[in-house]
This record gives sequence, C-alpha cells and structure tokens, in this order.
Amino acid sequence: QGQLKESGGGLVQAGGSLRLSCAASGRTFSNNAMGWFRQAPGKEREFIAGISWNSATLRFADSVKGRFTVSRDNVKNTVYLRMNELKPEDTAIYYCAAQSRAYSLALETITDYNYWGQGTQVTVSS
Repeated sequence: QGQLKESGGGLVQAGGSLRLSCAASGRTFSNNAMGWFRQAPGKEREFIAGISWNSATLRFADSVKGRFTVSRDNVKNTVYLRMNELKPEDTAIYYCAAQSRAYSLALETITDYNYWGQGTQVTVSS
C-alpha cells in the first residue's frame, strides 16, 4: 500500500510564497497522475493542481492559475506545489493525492484519486 506525506506548510504573509512537497512511500507512483487539493473551514475539498505521470499534462484551478505551479520528481517519488503571490483566501489544509490507474490524463476529478495524504496547513495572513 502506498502512503503520501505532505510537508512545507506554514504561516506566510500575503504576497509571499511556499513550496509544498509530497513524498510517496510503500510503492512508486511514477506511472500515475498526482494532484493537490485544498479544504478551507466550512468548505468542500477542491482541486488545485494536477500533473500527469510524465509531467506533460498539467491542470490548475482558475483560482490559482498563474500563481501556482506543480512538478514532480519520479526518481524521488515526490510531487511539489509551488505557491506564489499567496492570498488570505488560499488559507486551507492542502492535500496531496495519487491515482491508482496508470497513465491517466484526467487530473481534476477528486473521485479519480485513490491515495491521500493527511494534509498540511497553509495560513496566509493579510
């Protein structure tokens, strides 16, 4: 069974940057799409960014397009989320996820993801 563990969250001022990491263990996800989601208090978990197995296909939510980037290192079995120009509305718990289906290019649907990390808190102060 695979596990995912996020790191890199914290408190940052508006306009600042953070880089989240998601390290996989227990199995390789080098052939699987991975994604980032977030959940703010009182809101549903939402898609933020997704990356295909070979990094050729990327998807971003409109709310983060142009500010966030996603990348992966299949040798390290790790995916990253670089967040720039952070806003208070970006405050949420950020989750990393992976799909079990290999070579999927469907990156935005939460139900396509089978493995989830425990999340890391990102708080953006105004």
